[in-house]
Amino acid sequence: MEILLAIWQTTVATVRDVLPIAVIIFGFQFAVLRRRPANLAQILFGFGWVLIGLSLFLLGLEWCLFPLGRVMAEQLTDPAFIRSVGDMSDGLDWSDYYWVYIFAFLIGFATTVAEPSLIAVAIKANEVSGGAIGIWGLRVAVALGVATGISLGCYRIVVGDPIHWYIIAGYILVVLQTAFAPKLIIPLAYDSGGVTTSTVTVPLVAALGLGLAETVPGRNPLIDGFGLIAFASLFPILSVMAYAQLSELRAARTARRREKAAADEPPTP
Repeated sequence: MEILLAIWQTTVATVRDVLPIAVIIFGFQFAVLRRRPANLAQILFGFGWVLIGLSLFLLGLEWCLFPLGRVMAEQLTDPAFIRSVGDMSDGLDWSDYYWVYIFAFLIGFATTVAEPSLIAVAIKANEVSGGAIGIWGLRVAVALGVATGISLGCYRIVVGDPIHWYIIAGYILVVLQTAFAPKLIIPLAYDSGGVTTSTVTVPLVAALGLGLAETVPGRNPLIDGFGLIAFASLFPILSVMAYAQLSELRAARTARRREKAAADEPPTP
């Protein structure tokens, strides 16, 4: 009975949240454009599935992903676990939490590669660029950026440093790298930061940050628990521009090799 009640309450809340979006879309369609949408029945049917999917997704977050992230953080920061894999004779140090950094990197990479919004953007970028931007190349570049950012964010939580210094330094690097990155990749790189903060990545990352701040001694969940999403949004910008720069260098090197090989060939009689 409690499960059915939770499903009903979540569904009602989802309808209430999504209803303004539907009102705006259909309001413009009928009041401004004054046209009946094509395949209206199919649109309404799909809209119903969206409501059901969002409701079940929110329940999954509440029942599974958030508790899972918190439990993983508790287990990885448990002094008994740290004592079993390291030396605590001098007390806890930031380096004793290396399993936290490894887990953060791996979970950041895995969730980003599986991010539906990133897959959609990568496919569109591949189509628009005529294949110049590889689907898997972009996905891996973004995932590496997210993984690095989340690992660094976990380090910040462990040591308790102010978050703004990391973000300021990161965006200084973004500005500097923008000056040298290929112009065609810059808008996509900036969009990649926002694409990562979507349905799969955010719940686990947020749960990991809050769980870590709750279990590391001396940390405040309200002050230290949030901010991992900012790292996850910042570092993909750097990694995608780096991916484009490396691709450009590799293409230039290949072109030089071909030119050299052509110049070394003996002239044909």
